[in-house]
Amino acid sequence: MRRKRADVANIRSRTQSGRRTAVAALLLVCTVAAADASSPQNRLDRRSQDRLDEMRRREGEALLALADAAMAGRGPSDFAIAWSNDFFKAQTGTFVPFTVTIDRSALTAADALMYVRAARRDALPARGDGSLVRYPFDIIFPVALSGPPGQPLRITRGFAVAPGDYDVYVALRERAADPPASDRRLKGAVLKQPLTVPDFWTGELATSTIMLADRIDQVTRAITGDEVLERPYVIGANEVQRAAGTAFRRDRELIVVFLIYNPTVSPDKRFDIEVDYHLFRKDGAGAQPASAAADGDHPPARAGERYVTRTTPQRFKPAVMGADFDAASGPIMAGQGILLSSFQEGEYRLGITVTDLMSRKSLSRDVTFTVGS
Repeated sequence: MRRKRADVANIRSRTQSGRRTAVAALLLVCTVAAADASSPQNRLDRRSQDRLDEMRRREGEALLALADAAMAGRGPSDFAIAWSNDFFKAQTGTFVPFTVTIDRSALTAADALMYVRAARRDALPARGDGSLVRYPFDIIFPVALSGPPGQPLRITRGFAVAPGDYDVYVALRERAADPPASDRRLKGAVLKQPLTVPDFWTGELATSTIMLADRIDQVTRAITGDEVLERPYVIGANEVQRAAGTAFRRDRELIVVFLIYNPTVSPDKRFDIEVDYHLFRKDGAGAQPASAAADGDHPPARAGERYVTRTTPQRFKPAVMGADFDAASGPIMAGQGILLSSFQEGEYRLGITVTDLMSRKSLSRDVTFTVGS
């Protein structure tokens, strides 16, 4: 599967600090510019706007209080939030695209606010001016609680932090359609997700998370600013539409995609990467033992597996990627599209080997999936 040049140079970190800053960011979204306050009507409008601003401020404070309570080990949730994430190399640090999944039937509003906080586990939060707590990342996103009927609600966002161990808190709280006139109870929930963020800046051959996708779309324009956080799977001219799970029907195509970082690059900008894909099926009957040796054409199957097949190896070098591709600064986007129509039902493992033919270094990755009717 050949893809155009992937460029994640526009991925950047966004740091916002403290309760007042987070609420101020919310107010920037929710507040409209005030008109001339000299006329009686405008003075009335200004008073209405002030009341709305106060309601929005309280709304933001209630959202942050959910995360504060979770950090203190308390606070019930009105619904469950599931989490999944990937890791990309960023301009500085590591970019973490993530998806939270919620049962839509548990919600009663059309819109919500989502607060994301990343707190390091190996250090106390820093204190800024006025004793405000500073986290490596925290921000509030307005979100629409809409999606395909009968399916769970999936919300995708992203953030960038330095490598290390974190606890990520995701707080979600419903919004009233008309805050000043609403007195109903708004549902809220918070998720605590431990996260170990890898370091892609060691100079060693590395890959992003191996992703399973429904499709890969072409984007017509570059995304900038905070849009990177709201569309975190845009990579250069491509947008990866991450699959919701690892189970696929036989009428589907399995799309595997990942990024390769830090290949050896010569002074004249030559590089040479080869990627091999080997397919194994979990099959207790007649499966190879774990100690079985490879036949020279493929790696050995693991215990409880049977070797199935391999796909044609991929080769990435200047003649393939194009003369304008700079492997020293941009990652290599690799992957496979595999039709599942001929697959038997069952569980599979795709073993991936990435070899830097210039340094002779290699690494292995795996992704598992299930094929059903």
